[in-house]
Amino acid sequence: MKVTFFGTTTLLFDDGKDQILFDAHFTRPSLAKYISGSEPTDTKIADKMIRLHKIERLRAIFVSHSHHDHVMDAPYVANRCGAMIYGSSSALNVARGGNVPEEKLKEFKAEDVFTVGDYTIKVLKSLHSKPTILNNDLGQTIDKPLVQPAKLRDYKEGGSYDFYVEHSGKRYLIRPSFNYIEGQLDGYTADVLFLGVAGLAKADEETEKKFCAETVGKVHPQIVIPLHWDNFFSSLDEPVKGMPKPVEKTPVVFFKLAKICEEREISMVTLMPRTFMEL
Repeated sequence: MKVTFFGTTTLLFDDGKDQILFDAHFTRPSLAKYISGSEPTDTKIADKMIRLHKIERLRAIFVSHSHHDHVMDAPYVANRCGAMIYGSSSALNVARGGNVPEEKLKEFKAEDVFTVGDYTIKVLKSLHSKPTILNNDLGQTIDKPLVQPAKLRDYKEGGSYDFYVEHSGKRYLIRPSFNYIEGQLDGYTADVLFLGVAGLAKADEETEKKFCAETVGKVHPQIVIPLHWDNFFSSLDEPVKGMPKPVEKTPVVFFKLAKICEEREISMVTLMPRTFMEL
């Protein structure tokens, strides 16, 4: 499986026949835009990523939650590539605001299982990371079509989900947020764990220990790949940056995660945005 990382939590899975996107965020507006302005999809950068990474066989986009850094570009990419969008009612209202045809929308709920080509994707209920000044809308929903350009704060969380992907005997778990539901992953195993780590640097020892036990400790992955560590207010056409220091200390995140993996003899691989790995 070829997996390409586009920063934040956007992942492109490609088995050589069908492609699936998990989240869709290429635009990455600046922090100033987030605070004071509105922004549409940057079609130039989206088209560039589609062209450079040969996104020509895209069957589906699965949206983990409806904050802008997860769903903002899903309508444009779905229309451009003819893909379905799978998501919560909030995510689908973002899609409707982007004029995605109704027949291309599929609302999901926790425990739903979908077959797309040779992929089997199970939707798992999840929890967003703890509220911050940038995302203090947890549990709020988007109740009507969200038309761009929209204020970035109009992208309400709308519920959070993980994705358990099976393909050709391999298992992949995508957990975008630094949080857990106790016991949720009992009985699951994964060869590769994509793990949201925004918040790990500030976590106290007990929180870190419990989070680790309920993720890495439950699914026993061979490889852990961190997600949501890069500065999503920085363009994909600029050098990669960690999260802004007032929000997160990215070197501490990597240090903590490396120690967690070291103690369990698990490989930790950090993908740079716009790069891929065969997994």
